[in-house]
Amino acid sequence: MTHGPHPAGTPAGTAEESGGAPPAPPRVAAVIGGGRMGAGIAQSFATAGSRVVLVESDGGRAAAALASIGESLRRAHGRGHLREDPEAVVGRLSATTAVAELPVDTQLVVEAVPEDAALKARLLAAAEQAVGPKTVIASNTSSLSLTELAAVLQRPDRFLGMHFFNPVPASALVELVTTDATAAETVDAALAWTAALGKEDVVVSDSPGFASSRLGVALGLEAIRMVEEGVADAEAIDRAMTLGYRHPMGPLRLTDLVGLDVRLAIADHLHATLGERFAPPRLLREKVARGELGRKSGQGFHRWG
Repeated sequence: MTHGPHPAGTPAGTAEESGGAPPAPPRVAAVIGGGRMGAGIAQSFATAGSRVVLVESDGGRAAAALASIGESLRRAHGRGHLREDPEAVVGRLSATTAVAELPVDTQLVVEAVPEDAALKARLLAAAEQAVGPKTVIASNTSSLSLTELAAVLQRPDRFLGMHFFNPVPASALVELVTTDATAAETVDAALAWTAALGKEDVVVSDSPGFASSRLGVALGLEAIRMVEEGVADAEAIDRAMTLGYRHPMGPLRLTDLVGLDVRLAIADHLHATLGERFAPPRLLREKVARGELGRKSGQGFHRWG
């Protein structure tokens, strides 16, 4: 690695360090993928002041993503969480269906498509061809190897992981994941942009599951095994962790929020790379097979209205 560590929560170039203005967001940011995570990332950068280009696979999905972001902004404004006129923020958003149409002056590209390494690699390589040589390119992957993804790029020094958390606008953390090729100035830019979003950072080295997914999945899988073995029901397990350990959300409710299919895919990857301690429980596979995917399907380990 070509950079030194930064303490969590003290991004390079912050106002506290420099005595000047707070860090600015990228002037132009692009987000590839307009699903729940991608839309949240796009909303966060637009709210911070960036002009944001959202890339989706077709016009219908692009329109739906922009509409979802607009509704989310209006709800935030209604709750007093957004001071700016939500329509002004919406005005900084646009969409395209072609990665090749990304503006050359884009400062940051965040890829936020499903956890499919081949898909991510193809889109990252296409983005690199579309933007300028100094653009920082990031992946929002929660578990895949950044080193392997970097192998498809001509400028791996400009690449890192920016792992956001769901729901992105309300979350406090961005996990920055570096490879041996990531340049110090790339990390510094990502740290400053994270601070501009009003979020804290942790910087970790590329490894299976990084820090957050590895620990979060381990806890979630054990909670699922406890349900499977009849130790306790989901509600009791979640209450034990929220009341006993002060977790903001129990591991099974969090699994529902993330999506059981997403958690299974990450567990399969960690099982293949780290061994048997990440073997997915039978109950998780059965629920996914039945379409019980959590909040998005209305049923997971809890029932959602």
